[in-house]
Amino acid sequence: MKDSAQAQETEDTADAAFLEALGGRVRNLRARRGLTRKALAAEAGVSERHLANLEGGSGNASVLILRAVADALGSTVAEIVGDETAQSAEWHLLRELLHGKSEEDLARARIAIAGLFEKRDPTRTARIALVGLRGAGKTTLGRMLASELDVPFVELSAEIEKLAGCPASEIHGLYGPTAYRRYELRALESALALHPRMVLSTPGGLVSEPGTLSLLLSRCYTVWLRATPEEHMRRVIAQGDMRPMAASREAMEDLKSILAGRSDFYAKADLAFDTSGISLGDAFLQLRGKVLPAVAPAQ
Repeated sequence: MKDSAQAQETEDTADAAFLEALGGRVRNLRARRGLTRKALAAEAGVSERHLANLEGGSGNASVLILRAVADALGSTVAEIVGDETAQSAEWHLLRELLHGKSEEDLARARIAIAGLFEKRDPTRTARIALVGLRGAGKTTLGRMLASELDVPFVELSAEIEKLAGCPASEIHGLYGPTAYRRYELRALESALALHPRMVLSTPGGLVSEPGTLSLLLSRCYTVWLRATPEEHMRRVIAQGDMRPMAASREAMEDLKSILAGRSDFYAKADLAFDTSGISLGDAFLQLRGKVLPAVAPAQ
């Protein structure tokens, strides 16, 4: 009986850890896309309370049943629910080959695979794309850099609104975040086709869509403009957006969560440049000094 009780306790602990990790991944994905819990619940068609339970590690028991069946089959939950990596033997072999590898190994594998199927644009350094959260300086520094290089400055957010025929808030409100990401990809494809040389400022959430990010990385020299969460918040408020002040503590926690969820994707950029604690003039001079040598052959 004692052994049975210990086994049950071990199983319960494993189940709790699984649900907690599952909730953490959902929170991370939500943060990466910059969605509130209320917005995600509405988009998914579930109650906000149910989503809160899922993120809190008390998911529906059926998730545990699915996991138990997957374990018994020597499989994964993703394979049972129809993840595309379950569709062929080659997918299985690739997944097994990559399983447990370090981030560095995975990065090398991604680059090697991309080289097999994607032609890296030899003129990519003629296009400079700025990524990062709002308040990092993408628009201000982007305009200055475009003027220095005598190339067009393109703000992708404005191009998305032109394409959709309405403000970004209406795209989200009427059609949801998935539709916004489709407009974002189309706007990026259009900008790349129209401008062989440019400085491009991108929306902060662009990196949450892997296909769009991959296109950006393959066709542009990409710069991650970084700043501390406090600096981001200060600059957003200085731009006249007082919404963060309505719930400053919650807004700061959300911002930190979004930054944490996206940092690994921003880090795929060719260059990371921190704009915290320096004047606009100094930031531009330092950024110019780092970017110009990298893009000079394409100018």
